[in-house]
Amino acid sequence: MKRVQDSEAVMMEMIMPNDTNPLGNLMGGNLLRLMDVAGGICAGKHCEAHVATVSVDHVSFQLPIPLGEVITIKANVTRAFNTSVEVYVEVFTATIKGQNPRRSNDAYFTFVGIDDKTHKPIKVPPVLAITAEEKRRFDSAQKRRELRLLLSGRIKAKDATEIKALFDEN
Repeated sequence: MKRVQDSEAVMMEMIMPNDTNPLGNLMGGNLLRLMDVAGGICAGKHCEAHVATVSVDHVSFQLPIPLGEVITIKANVTRAFNTSVEVYVEVFTATIKGQNPRRSNDAYFTFVGIDDKTHKPIKVPPVLAITAEEKRRFDSAQKRRELRLLLSGRIKAKDATEIKALFDEN
């Protein structure tokens, strides 16, 4: 069992001209790549293995990130399943002087641990959620996982018990 903080990954990057679109803002694909790298580092630390990205949940680009800004990407494991881990990735941006700090994006990524020799999925360690926020994300991870499996066709709607329970609570 591993604590959330044991695998946290934090990356910083300055937005350079090659990263931007014609309007001078960070291109969404470049941001997703950086989020995937930070999430992969976090997942790899947790699994103590190489990992592969399985899915990315809803991503919306809320704020443009202009040329010259500095982004900070934080990634934390929320929950481990049998061979996969869910990682919450948040993006913050500010000027080089630290002015105008703001949260710009977030997403949940799922990674699977991979055996170095066989390249097959491996069993991953469980997560120990300690803080209230860690526990909230841990508890809601099962619903997100079920929704991912449902949308990808890996489970049938009748088997989506966590999702059904959301609608049956009334």
